[in-house]
Amino acid sequence: MSDSSEYASMLSLIFKEKAALHAAYMPFLRGGGLFIPTDKAHGMGEPLSMLLSLIDEPVKLKVLGHVAWVSPANQGEKPQGIGVQFSEDEGGHAAREKIEQLLGAALNSSRHTHTM
Repeated sequence: MSDSSEYASMLSLIFKEKAALHAAYMPFLRGGGLFIPTDKAHGMGEPLSMLLSLIDEPVKLKVLGHVAWVSPANQGEKPQGIGVQFSEDEGGHAAREKIEQLLGAALNSSRHTHTM
């Protein structure tokens, strides 16, 4: 397990709608992850800490992860940003389970996401 002191960047993310969560969720990453639209430069493998507010859930989730995907500007219809892979600790597992529970059948939707 990683030392949380190496996670200098803290991102606070709020998902109020299932469609927005579906568009950001990256189930194809081992352990799951989220695409975060940003124009701030982040390097591959950079550790990040996230505080997630998911739809109507009263408890925010603290999740550690690292940059596993970088989408530069000018990628057609896809937004610029980063994909953050959840860590394989308790927080990462809890985030993946909660997101997949909230998305339910939408996980199998053919609706486009920010990455695919």
